[in-house]
Amino acid sequence: MKEFRYYACSNRQRAMKEFRYYACSNRQRAMKEFRYYACPIISIQNIQRKEVQKKSADDKLLEQTSSCTTPELKRKSFEELQFYAPWCGHCKRLEPVWAHVAQNLHNTNIRVGRVDCTRFTSLATEFSVSGFPTIMFLKGDIRYSFKGDRTLDEIVNFATRLSGPPIQTITREESLDNIKNSHSLFFIYVGEQNGPLWDTYAEVAETFQPHGFFYAVSSLLVKKHVTLMRSPTLFVFKENAYYLFEDGARSNTLDLSTLNTTMYEWINAERFATFPQVTRGNIHQLLQTKKYLVLAVVKENKLQEVTTDMIEFRDMVESVIKKNRDKFHRWFQFGWVGSPDLANSIAMTVLPLPHLLVVNSTTNHHHIPEDDPSQLTPEAITIFLEQIHNQSVPAYGGNTWLVRVYRTYFEACTSLAEMWQGNPVLTAVLFGLPMGFLSLICYSICCADIMDADEEDEGECSDNIAVTHLNNNNNNNNNNNITLSYTLVF
Repeated sequence: MKEFRYYACSNRQRAMKEFRYYACSNRQRAMKEFRYYACPIISIQNIQRKEVQKKSADDKLLEQTSSCTTPELKRKSFEELQFYAPWCGHCKRLEPVWAHVAQNLHNTNIRVGRVDCTRFTSLATEFSVSGFPTIMFLKGDIRYSFKGDRTLDEIVNFATRLSGPPIQTITREESLDNIKNSHSLFFIYVGEQNGPLWDTYAEVAETFQPHGFFYAVSSLLVKKHVTLMRSPTLFVFKENAYYLFEDGARSNTLDLSTLNTTMYEWINAERFATFPQVTRGNIHQLLQTKKYLVLAVVKENKLQEVTTDMIEFRDMVESVIKKNRDKFHRWFQFGWVGSPDLANSIAMTVLPLPHLLVVNSTTNHHHIPEDDPSQLTPEAITIFLEQIHNQSVPAYGGNTWLVRVYRTYFEACTSLAEMWQGNPVLTAVLFGLPMGFLSLICYSICCADIMDADEEDEGECSDNIAVTHLNNNNNNNNNNNITLSYTLVF
């Protein structure tokens, strides 16, 4: 049995052999001994394995622990940094996502790290960090700020795009198949890499490199995937479909400034999916398309699930753009919102769910259908969008100072109501104590004049009594003097 214990502690497989040997003589006792000695060793091995995995994951994430200047960071190949503060709640929620980002980019030439701005304030000042968390990608002397959703895919794609050239050339057919499987949206230039269309494409692709993938391919390599009538040409691959840049056919006749403007506007409008989810992280990018933003407002739970009736409403709104792309895509960008708070902040009122909201990205006005949203049909939505395009429906909101003040007031009231619903005791303490102290200070300031007035009245009364008493004494003295004089005379 001593032999069995020794082998059980050192090697599980060898211990199993020893167990079989001793089980022949005393099976029950050997079984008890094996369970007693082998099971704790397995648990310890599992714990040690988890600790090693955790340690290896932490090693992939670089933590700034000493002072480092900007030139030292620039000398590193590519650096993706998160500027954070330990007390920031958003930074704490990003921490597990950032660890997965480090794991995904571990085998690349991108170094993933983070900087504690409470310790290294000089770096925060150098990089103009104004909020937490701030994600930046350093590429030599150029800094790129991340302005999207703080999800694993978005952050990894952001770093992957910036680590390579603005335009990647595809030389093998297998590479094009892999790109189609890995990316749902990307831009492709087909043809010889010269001429005005290519020069403009290279310039615009460098501008939009943080936001999209750009490729170049020869005409022979792309024939299997799409039939092209001309070359060179430019198209976008989106949701398993190809959409051409129509002005590319006139690239030789257009001047470079006009071609640059039209291509910039086309790429800026096509870099989004046909029906994306709109969040606080990407709504500002969507508003830069200068289109009407058509939002199907639904509500997701904590598990990101949507009820059946809201899914039907969302799918109905999506069917409008898919069936009428040629009619609406130029003027309208469709999407859906899973957070009613975002839609309520835009409309400055609490919207019933599900709902339809249309935002003018140029003037910040919004439109709401007069009909009950739950009774809307694709035909009714089509008519409503046509009326918006013709500007024949009422518009609400805007960007005047009065509207901005009211929106701030509405958001403050909404935040206070959410705090009260989440934790009424804490909300009462946070707002009750300051209000109590403020009331006490106001009371002391206002009542100080009354108390001083009472003291002045009491002082005047005391002075009057003293003067009266003194006059009485003087009168008595005078009377005594008269009496004494009268006595001496007689």
